[in-house]
Amino acid sequence: MLIFPTIILHGKDLTNMLVSKICKQRNLYVNLYKSSAAASPLRRILPCTEDFTCPRYGCSLHVNCGGNDYTVKEGGREVNYEGDAGVDGGSARYFSTSTNFWGLSSTGDFMDDNNDQNARFIESTPSKSLSELYNNARMSPLSLTYFHYCLENGSYNVSLDFAEITFTNESTYTSLGRRVFDIYIQEKLVWKDFNIVNEADGVQKPVVRHFNTSVTDNTLEIRFYWAGKGTTRIPVRGNYGPLISAISLKPTFKSCSEGDKKSVTVYVIVGVGATCIFLLVMSTLWWKGYLQCKKRQRKDLEGMELQTVSFALKQIKAATNNFDASNKIGEGGFGAVYKGRLSDGTSVAVKQLSHQSRQGNREFLNEIGMISCLQHPNLVKLHGCCIEGTELLLVYEYLENNSLARALFNPEKSQLILDWPTRFKICVGIAKGLAYLHEESSLKIVHRDIKATNVLLDKDLNPKISDFGLARLTEDEKTYISTRVAGTIGYMAPEYALWGYLSYKADVYSFGIVLLEIVSGKNNNNYAPSDNFICLLDWACHLLQNGKIEELVDDKLGSRFSKAEAERIIKVALLCTSATPSLRPVMSEAVGMLEGQRDVPDEIPEASTYSDDLRFKALKDFQRERLNQSASSNQAQLASIQTASDLCEYNPESRSD
Repeated sequence: MLIFPTIILHGKDLTNMLVSKICKQRNLYVNLYKSSAAASPLRRILPCTEDFTCPRYGCSLHVNCGGNDYTVKEGGREVNYEGDAGVDGGSARYFSTSTNFWGLSSTGDFMDDNNDQNARFIESTPSKSLSELYNNARMSPLSLTYFHYCLENGSYNVSLDFAEITFTNESTYTSLGRRVFDIYIQEKLVWKDFNIVNEADGVQKPVVRHFNTSVTDNTLEIRFYWAGKGTTRIPVRGNYGPLISAISLKPTFKSCSEGDKKSVTVYVIVGVGATCIFLLVMSTLWWKGYLQCKKRQRKDLEGMELQTVSFALKQIKAATNNFDASNKIGEGGFGAVYKGRLSDGTSVAVKQLSHQSRQGNREFLNEIGMISCLQHPNLVKLHGCCIEGTELLLVYEYLENNSLARALFNPEKSQLILDWPTRFKICVGIAKGLAYLHEESSLKIVHRDIKATNVLLDKDLNPKISDFGLARLTEDEKTYISTRVAGTIGYMAPEYALWGYLSYKADVYSFGIVLLEIVSGKNNNNYAPSDNFICLLDWACHLLQNGKIEELVDDKLGSRFSKAEAERIIKVALLCTSATPSLRPVMSEAVGMLEGQRDVPDEIPEASTYSDDLRFKALKDFQRERLNQSASSNQAQLASIQTASDLCEYNPESRSD
């Protein structure tokens, strides 16, 4: 881009003289885009236009960068992406449309491409795996700016479509290229060091990124800038600048219709009619008391000053592509979990409260209050929340490897291979996280729902405890009687499941179950080698009693594990799952035993009478009831168990990933 400095020469602005002369020559190969910082916003966009007024103001933009006009079906309607294939580009090229009020500006020259015509600014590929929108792309040696003028002021969502079509996946020289550039919107850096291949997880794969922005002077600028990073001559010369496939702009403050007056009239009539119907329905619901009930249901959310970042619903929708099914990464008792990306490039996991969720507002607020006060390497990080309309959303850090349960129990879904050192690291990490909750944090907390599903794994397979919706504050070693028992059958300590006695020793019991699952690779509730055993813990006690403890180790490990460490973990697990709370260690002691800093008892108490204790009563009762019910009446059976015994708030999603 050629930037002309403002120089005062004999009382005349030299910049204006140069601009005027070049505009008269209609030399568009000298880029005048933003050539004068003192000019009005419109003159910065249209340097050669005087006394221009916008005949109308639009609120959308759809550009097929480097391609021809192309129509795409989006949301049940056809959207036309205007192409800019006719714009050759150049070392300082400026282009603008006269009817739809957008254009582009390209600067720089590929000095090493042996092309003196400076026309190599569009990349194309005949790939059949990509849609027409991604078969062509516009690139630039240095800076590429798309702008839109005569635009309504307000908040917008910018969607940028990318696909790397110059590199290949082949094991050849053409796969070694690396394209890195920065993205600016409204002169603000929204993504530094953007790499298409990394974001799309491969070449010739489409990837879309969404950003929120505001328009205050009726103009929008989107700039892609090469800052000298990546490769320059690999795989070929002149292949290092920014590349973009398509751009779209949608308002978040209104619905956008830029059709003729007849179409607008139709929309107005439909809108007025829909409004009348909506008011009628709302009035009926209010008269019948439904809305008042909803108001009472949400009353505990009103006036809350949450000590965490509050996100707008439109930000979350933009980050998750409006909760697109392709971004869904999990489902639990709380609701669905979606992967998303914030406008600053941060990857997040968004947990959306289901309107039918039994956890409700209390657990939502409880989770925010608990986890926002906690910081530990083995606890998941909460970025913020969203409370807007009927939506309750929690925004967490995104952990690449999903849950521990998925890795252990669903190998067809997870490609992770948990070797023995990794399993041992996970055991110690969970123990340290619980020790922090129970003994080290300023707030002493009982999690109440420790299980493999609620342990997430980051990119380095470090464990992080999640889901604090059921967590409770406690004090030292005091035991409380809980009138509302909640948790997951098979992981709940017997004194808590049967009588509601709650202390941090309930978490110790759950931790012991998880240790057995990590060592064996089997789910406690779903595994029994024969009808003589009720669950994994039952079998583990039997193996210890008969001196065959090594049979518990996952067959997938073969002989590739430490026998000493395996025996130590299993003994700690059985000690933690003692039927008597006082015999269980505190978590700091469990950490010391796992790391070999404390001795593990040679004999585990209660091992000789394990089959008669109360640890399996809740699970036996549940399985007996389940066998007595047909598959079609599972839902009714579940409700009857909860009503009759009030043992727990059973979450069917928790029994398997």
